[in-house]
Amino acid sequence: MFIEVSCAIIISHKKVLAVQRSEVMDMPNCWEFPGGKILPNETPSNCIMREVEEELSIWVQPIQQLTPVVHQYPQKSIKLIPFICEVISGTLKLTEHRAFKWCNPNELKALNWSAADVPILDELLLIIDC
Repeated sequence: MFIEVSCAIIISHKKVLAVQRSEVMDMPNCWEFPGGKILPNETPSNCIMREVEEELSIWVQPIQQLTPVVHQYPQKSIKLIPFICEVISGTLKLTEHRAFKWCNPNELKALNWSAADVPILDELLLIIDC
């Protein structure tokens, strides 16, 4: 059985947001697309709007779903459901993560990504201008 998780690929001014996990999180210091667990009776897109508001203090609108990824970590299995999102309002403020970067698409591969995010990054780079 896997845990269902949504993540947001937030694009603004042709840059993509990456967030770095803190030292107290699983996979510390790895980069990821922000997101979190889908609650019972919550849709994946509603989850991502809630999670981004909680973690980053901004409001986003999902505009396109990419291919979900099932990944087995040593301690758990997750199904990661990615959404390309646009920022609606707010000023980005980290509440859980260590750092964030707005990257040009060609800069993204240089980051140390969480394993489940890598296939999502690969798909993203195929569909956006690099």
